[in-house]
Amino acid sequence: MSVTSSPAATRPSATAGSRSTTTHCPYCSLQCGMRLERVGRTLNVAEWPEFPVNEGAMCRKGRTATGLRGHRERLTTPLIRDAETGEFRAAEWDEALDLVAARIAALQAESGADSIGIFGGGGLTNEKAYALGKFARAVLRTSQIDYNGRWCMSSAAAAANKAFGVDRGLPFPLVDIETAEVVVLVGSNMAETMPPAARHLDRLRAGGGKLVVVDPRRTPTAERADLVLQPVPGTDMALALGVLHHLVATGAVDEAYVAERASGFEDVRRSVAAWWPERVERVTGVPATDVRALADLLAAHPRSMVLTARGAEQHAQGTDTVLAWINVALALGLPGRRGAGWGCLTGQGNGQGGREHGQKADQLPGYRSIDDPAARAHVAGVWGVDPDTIPGKGRSAYELLDALGTPGGPRALLVFGSNIVVSAPRATHVTDRLASLDLLVVADMVLSETAAMADVVLPVTQWAEETGTMTNLEGRVILRQRAVTPPAGVRSDLDVIAGLGERLGSTVELPTDPETVFAELGRASAGGLADYSGITYDRIRDEHGVFWPCSATPDDAVPHPGTPYLFEESFATQDGRARCLTVEYRGPAEVPDADYPLHLTTGRVLAQYQSGAQTRRIKDLPDAGPFVEMHPLVAARLGVDDGSLVTLSTRRGEMRAPAKVVPTIREDTVFVPFHWAGVNRLTNDALDPSSRMPEFKVCAAALRVGGHR
Repeated sequence: MSVTSSPAATRPSATAGSRSTTTHCPYCSLQCGMRLERVGRTLNVAEWPEFPVNEGAMCRKGRTATGLRGHRERLTTPLIRDAETGEFRAAEWDEALDLVAARIAALQAESGADSIGIFGGGGLTNEKAYALGKFARAVLRTSQIDYNGRWCMSSAAAAANKAFGVDRGLPFPLVDIETAEVVVLVGSNMAETMPPAARHLDRLRAGGGKLVVVDPRRTPTAERADLVLQPVPGTDMALALGVLHHLVATGAVDEAYVAERASGFEDVRRSVAAWWPERVERVTGVPATDVRALADLLAAHPRSMVLTARGAEQHAQGTDTVLAWINVALALGLPGRRGAGWGCLTGQGNGQGGREHGQKADQLPGYRSIDDPAARAHVAGVWGVDPDTIPGKGRSAYELLDALGTPGGPRALLVFGSNIVVSAPRATHVTDRLASLDLLVVADMVLSETAAMADVVLPVTQWAEETGTMTNLEGRVILRQRAVTPPAGVRSDLDVIAGLGERLGSTVELPTDPETVFAELGRASAGGLADYSGITYDRIRDEHGVFWPCSATPDDAVPHPGTPYLFEESFATQDGRARCLTVEYRGPAEVPDADYPLHLTTGRVLAQYQSGAQTRRIKDLPDAGPFVEMHPLVAARLGVDDGSLVTLSTRRGEMRAPAKVVPTIREDTVFVPFHWAGVNRLTNDALDPSSRMPEFKVCAAALRVGGHR
């Protein structure tokens, strides 16, 4: 069954003989607005200047986003691995779905409901994320569901929930960056990861504002900054503690604000007493003068923002690191003030909405806790099931993968919208766990590295071929609209989920029309922290997106306007006050030693996205492959020239790639982009105790010259 879009989705453009559809980029959390213009058989990307987030600006990834259309590697028929030859053969949809359903039923009959796991993705629409969570809990009745968004901003989410009672990436519109006096980016390379957003930084500085960048590398974002701090990877928390120490010591704390709007600050005040700037310098490598300069800059400007991203969050202490920066913001009275506050720069396209409505192991739709009896009863009522049949909390993403094929762990895994083989930490181990399964099913548009391991591969629609909502980094719910018909033989993820539910004999309704699914999602989220019940497709079209929470109102009442700004009057805690929480710095889970003397950190590059399953196949995007970025002093010690082949190793594995010698990285650190298979064979799977985020951003590493690629 193909997905259809509303007639309002397609409007004529100025180009003769073309049809124009307003939609959004398939990549990062900006969800830039764009137009897709159909001219004959060609689909072109054009600007949509009226959409306020990007005002028509796009990066090269967005401008080339239609490059997968008609690609020779596009999957258009289900594939089943032949048991005798081990090779894939083409199959009809009925055969593939019948096989998957029969294997699921047999495994559950033999080993219980939790023998089936589901792994979702932060790029799935809200409708797909909701349907996947519903399918897992109401049809399969398995607790074993999580998604790769756990590896995106879960540490920031955990911290925000603890401090503010609610998690939304930015509690204010992105454009407010321009109205701030100071913006501090902690672990964000905005100029490369979301280039259209960097114009806000340029406008900030053009208006006299100051930009501070905290990053071990002097990135293109840092080149825009007034102050650049380059800490040792994994020490961002110590830096925040030192900044707060200086604020306290100089009497810069907004005492009236913390007395009125926060609790717990006295404990925090005492806890930072030992973090004088000189101690911070010894831990972080950031000069004490720069620690004081940052604190003084923040203290002098009441409209300041602290924005954290993956560089600060993808650590075994990621949650506490974010809490330390939130304490800085609260001490200065920033949250709830226009043009100020703390926020998280979400990474994946639907990293926000993807967890709000059911993919995450511990959450039900509306950002409800799966352990809350009232939440279970509400959602069960929408689904038409007994609340007692909804399973409890399952394993987090990495723990789910680590348990695959083990006694008591899932024997089968269904993967939607994720390329685990490339993106998981300690990837060689995870690949071994995938290989141990009785059944691996992957729904994807291309034969990714993970799909290549599957027993069954199901070809699904890509973004331009389907309609559905996403929630961007601001909490703005937007609408991707179908511009073209999917290729023959391709189905939507909603069709796959419904087809499996039907074959498993479930009476639970699993609609395949996205607008119908979204309306149900609204009912399921009603009354929750992430309330979408007052949002409709028509409102999104008319208003260029609607900010949650947005609750439904009676038919004769004025519709809820949505909530661009959180925290202006109170926080989402029981008493309306923010929580200042003490944190104790422990440092990275793995530190350099004689055998592994360097810090390894990872990140993105401008032309690629996530595991590269899409972008590496688009010919207009440069793909020179991975590299190992190092300081000239490191290169000199090794006798390495720029472009020379080197081998990078950690306690978990090794990879070979050309050296990229630059003076903009710390002398004790190497950097590798994670878009290609290899780097995550090296990364550490140590987990944050609150968010269960793996420590992607730092581990001990060694370099040697040469090696065979």
